Amino acid sequence: MVLPIVIYGNPILRKKCLDIDLCSCKKEINQLIKDMFETIHQAKGIGLAAPQIGKNIRLFIVETPYLDGKYKEVFINAKILKIHGKEYKFNEGCLSIPGIMGYVKRKSNVLIEYYDHNWKKQKKTLTGICARVILHEYDHLDGKLFIDYFSSTRKKRIEKKLISLSERSSS
Repeated sequence: MVLPIVIYGNPILRKKCLDIDLCSCKKEINQLIKDMFETIHQAKGIGLAAPQIGKNIRLFIVETPYLDGKYKEVFINAKILKIHGKEYKFNEGCLSIPGIMGYVKRKSNVLIEYYDHNWKKQKKTLTGICARVILHEYDHLDGKLFIDYFSSTRKKRIEKKLISLSERSSS
């Protein structure tokens, strides 16, 4: 089932998410994961975090079929252990902030520990666009958005669009 995507202005996008109880709700989380993949396919996204669909839990998915090095993964209770490598700018967008794009500096590598779709613990280093998408989605779990990286000048330029999105979100 395609889920509605929460738009900028909804307070859940600024909340720190809670860990998922690994013992109790696997069936519900597995269904939610399926629904999240349907949602990003329909929206033509490459990542989606639980707060973007109104859930305050530490879960995100990544699927990069449109980019080099196709990659698909589920991240449950992820913890970033290390961010390293060369810093570079890339033009990012977000399904929860439609119509706004901007260059964000991020490092090229991330070491992350998480539970996968089989509920098995993983520890991986990912690079390039996969690392960038993971860092973007991981930020959602901490209530951080890609626009938070913008300069004050850039934030001022998009202020009216953000107000408009916020008003749309509350109606």
